[in-house]
Amino acid sequence: MRTIDWRDGRVVAIEQTRLPHDRVLVEIDTVEDLVSAIKRLAIRGAPALGAAGALGTALAARLYAGDPAAVRSAAAALRAARPTAVNLAWGVDRALARLGQGPEAVLAEALAVLQEDVECNRALSERGARWLTESLGGPLAIQTHCNAGALACVEWGTALGVVRSLRERDALRHVYAAETRPLLQGARLTSWELADMKVPHTLVVDSASASVLARGLADAVVVGADRIAANGDVVNKVGTFPLALAAAHAGAPMVVAAPESTIDLATPTGAEVEIEIRGSDEVTRWGGVPVALAGTDTLNYAFDVTPAALVTAIVTERRIILPSAGGRPDDRYER
Repeated sequence: MRTIDWRDGRVVAIEQTRLPHDRVLVEIDTVEDLVSAIKRLAIRGAPALGAAGALGTALAARLYAGDPAAVRSAAAALRAARPTAVNLAWGVDRALARLGQGPEAVLAEALAVLQEDVECNRALSERGARWLTESLGGPLAIQTHCNAGALACVEWGTALGVVRSLRERDALRHVYAAETRPLLQGARLTSWELADMKVPHTLVVDSASASVLARGLADAVVVGADRIAANGDVVNKVGTFPLALAAAHAGAPMVVAAPESTIDLATPTGAEVEIEIRGSDEVTRWGGVPVALAGTDTLNYAFDVTPAALVTAIVTERRIILPSAGGRPDDRYER
């Protein structure tokens, strides 16, 4: 089952806020409902958001056929649903570029985005697994953060795609997965995917992630990305930056697995990226139960910026970039 797809004129996606207890599909036939699903993280993950942006634009082109202004307005709402992840806007813009050719051309482009996502994530996963085994040997224990598996993509995954490829090579020993705010996406989603893959794994409290590395339990960190700046700075789920600091201290490689579409050459550094700040209820309440005093002020960053100097390798479907060794995404460094 694909995480997100097009079926009978609708966007169909796994409702990720119901996992791990219920695996259900949500059928979406309005742009407003798709924007809502994106904002509440029913659909999430950079590559999946790219697919959602493209499919949402195709949906708008059908709903508002003959009214380009209405389609562009709907596309703008989709782009603004989550500002940090560059793939959402990328998917919208790619499908919108075909608007002048009619709704079917927009849909064809959106479906191409989905198929390319599957292909490029398999390619980058194999490249990442090969690089890790050539660099470190194996079998390896991998530490990851947030969810960068099949649920974050159309299929397969990025960081967890590398894990899948390591397992296929008999080069995987164990995975340490951090809980991850917001909404405990590591605990709810990554551990669910790892269990489904029958991969030995341990769920780790976010604040203990550095200790996993300091104690030598993990050989490398492999994470996804929501945006990669032109200088190699990586924007990913909050908690990635301290994990990168811990990896540097422990001498463990910090590997980022992401498609080329996540590289934003129009953004010079991570400092220019708008970082999403989410609502207080995600911090002061859990499962509807208050865990802090009413009125407590919060700072609920959804993402942080890992400086390029802390990133050992960025693995894409085309290449490996070595930011901490001077390689930059805009240099077209190839390996």
